[in-house]
Amino acid sequence: MTETVVRAPASSANLGAGFDVFGMAIDLYADLGVGEAPDGARQLDGNHPAQTAFSRLGGAGPLWMRCNIPMARGLGFSGAVRVGAAALAVAQSGRPVFSEADRILAVSAELEGHGDNVAASLCGGVVAYIDGRAVPFRLGPVLSAAAFVAWIPDVTTSTDASRRALPATVSREHAVHNVGRATQFALACAHDDPELLRGATSDRLHQAERLPSVPGAAEAIEAGVAAGAWCAWLSGSGPTVGFLADRGVADEVAKSLPAHGHVKILGIDTTGTRQI
Repeated sequence: MTETVVRAPASSANLGAGFDVFGMAIDLYADLGVGEAPDGARQLDGNHPAQTAFSRLGGAGPLWMRCNIPMARGLGFSGAVRVGAAALAVAQSGRPVFSEADRILAVSAELEGHGDNVAASLCGGVVAYIDGRAVPFRLGPVLSAAAFVAWIPDVTTSTDASRRALPATVSREHAVHNVGRATQFALACAHDDPELLRGATSDRLHQAERLPSVPGAAEAIEAGVAAGAWCAWLSGSGPTVGFLADRGVADEVAKSLPAHGHVKILGIDTTGTRQI
């Protein structure tokens, strides 16, 4: 293995009502290094999104990657690899990764086209991406230890195509609804109160247009919440549906979900991008 390796976590974005603002880091990972790929890793070509981010921050040399983040499943694969590669360029120069956090975020968000995923992968935990800045939420012990249950159906989605399908305007009623629910989610985190999460991921800006393109997603949300999850949402633009739940009911939530997909019981990554 090469001397410098950077690890970046996957992410779930929007978190229901926090469209293009909220992101959560989860414990699936992309590890990136420079040089010849070690066993279990793959060499990246020059057109890979990680290589582009690496070069933008002055990195030199071929990259390899070891990754268990599924692609095109709404779990922030492209954001994680861009953040990890940008951070690797900083580490290669001998500087601490977070000494250049603002540059890593700016370049990654520009390449990604939006900043909620990359902010979560960079900082860990739950973050809000506001005016180009990552503003971390303070998670208490209850929510930090929560299970993130991911229902991953056997289809892929395109973020760009999904975004083009969204309406250009929304009603005042729907905007107010989302302001209230996003505030509710933020207060649940601030008070470390999972009961406040109930209903906090209800969305009227993007999920209604996106859910019909993912067979079983709406049913999965209903079933998982009925089985005991605090809340559920379409992760990013889908197709994955994410749930936050107490560890004690995570297995029951997983068992309740539609069979035409697979389930991962994960957790919130509270560290973010780091050298390993």
